[in-house]
Amino acid sequence: MTDIITLKALCEELKIDPREAREKLRAAVGDAKAHPELAKARKPRTPWQWLKGSQAEKEARQSLNFIRK
Repeated sequence: MTDIITLKALCEELKIDPREAREKLRAAVGDAKAHPELAKARKPRTPWQWLKGSQAEKEARQSLNFIRK
């Protein structure tokens, strides 16, 4: 079985607010040139989740790291 990481788990790990995280991810998905894998992985009306170690997860982490600073 494949490992999946959810937005909730990422927020707990990075110690950030889920509401702010969703806002940042929506903005990142809207910029498909900067985050192509994240945009491809996003399905409307589904939970934010990615395969562990995937490029989409890395792009999500990258966009969420700006919240912590």
